Amino acid sequence: MFKNILVICVGNICRSPAAEFLFRDKLRHRGIQVRSAGLKAMVGYPMDDNAMRVLKAHGIDAAEHRARQLNADMLREADLVLAMEREHLGAAARLAPEASGKLFLLDKWREAGDIPDPYRRSQQVFEHVHAMIERGVDSWLKYL
Repeated sequence: MFKNILVICVGNICRSPAAEFLFRDKLRHRGIQVRSAGLKAMVGYPMDDNAMRVLKAHGIDAAEHRARQLNADMLREADLVLAMEREHLGAAARLAPEASGKLFLLDKWREAGDIPDPYRRSQQVFEHVHAMIERGVDSWLKYL
């Protein structure tokens, strides 16, 4: 059983924290810890305003989020690591090769595609990406 899930992207201010907070909301009574981090994190920054606005519209407050830099220890400690893009999987595997067996795309159970980065894009793009992330999160729930 997964007790510690890590979600990764690049800056850790849009996609991975959105998935983190969606997982937290949907798993709130399951005792599963969910965190996120970025390969090139904007360390200490809050979540992007547009991403936070979309979450808030879905009843989720992510104001507490601060971006964190991904490191090998985080990858080793996680039971499951979910990435937004194939490129992120490769970067994580290079950082901690021993974690390779627990690295998967967030979209694995759907189309197994990359979830695009909405950073510095329109609110409409953020809403579209949020829907992709939510579908990815929902697709993992039966396996957790």
